[in-house]
Amino acid sequence: MYSASFDYHRPKSLAEATQLLGSLKDAKVLAGGHSLLPAMKLRLAQPKHLVDLRKVSGLSGIKEEGGTLVIGAMTTHYQVESSPVVKSKWPMLAAVAGQIGDPMVRNMGTIGGSLAHADPAADYPAAIIALGADMVAEGPKGKRTIKADDFFKGLLTTALSADEILVEVRVPALAAKTGAAYMKFPHPASRFAVVGVAAVLSVDGGKVGKASVALTGAGTKAMRAKGVEAAITGKAADAASIQAAAEKAAEGVDVQADLQGSVEYKSHLLRVFAKRAMEAAAAAVK
Repeated sequence: MYSASFDYHRPKSLAEATQLLGSLKDAKVLAGGHSLLPAMKLRLAQPKHLVDLRKVSGLSGIKEEGGTLVIGAMTTHYQVESSPVVKSKWPMLAAVAGQIGDPMVRNMGTIGGSLAHADPAADYPAAIIALGADMVAEGPKGKRTIKADDFFKGLLTTALSADEILVEVRVPALAAKTGAAYMKFPHPASRFAVVGVAAVLSVDGGKVGKASVALTGAGTKAMRAKGVEAAITGKAADAASIQAAAEKAAEGVDVQADLQGSVEYKSHLLRVFAKRAMEAAAAAVK
């Protein structure tokens, strides 16, 4: 199916792009296109204007600044997956990128496009929340930083204003004696997460000093698993404690039944993959 008609805009600067978003009615930003264009072809999205960011300089790239990982929003999944610094110091994020879609998607899709689209079954959101990342948005009024916990508001909805563009993602360094892991049950065709869990555990003397666990796929947005975090913090990083904490994975989650499974089935998957993610994170502690 062909999309509805639209006007195409290709700004050459970020200022021009934000000006277009502020002046045009019903405009959408085009990054890699692997989320927006399929929705347009199915007529699920029918924007009157597309603002293509691919000619805007300075929006892609990966660097480390004072221990913080800085990823430009137009950086592709493959670039995240294959980056030496990401693989060395933030290996969970590289692993997450490597599980997205197929090679075509990973070479065209972007981290910023995925996060701004806020698909409830996307992989990055859970990892970004668990890692405590910050989103940097820019609009006509300048830049502002949005914490990952505050970024995802609901189904395909974020904290970005209509005239703002996500320009970079900032991920803090992992603390000493901390491990991180992401586990998901993928849809066999799309590779989206039917359920996905990201876990970051700080373990010292065999006990979990701090836990950060986030979920994707089960509800209308990615979210923090507060019950799991509370249940495992201060406990031994052993099989029994992890199992007990994982049992709380579905608590507070508005689990949605869909073609992939019932509420009961997806709640069960949350518990299974919370356990697996925490076990892998504990094993990754150095």
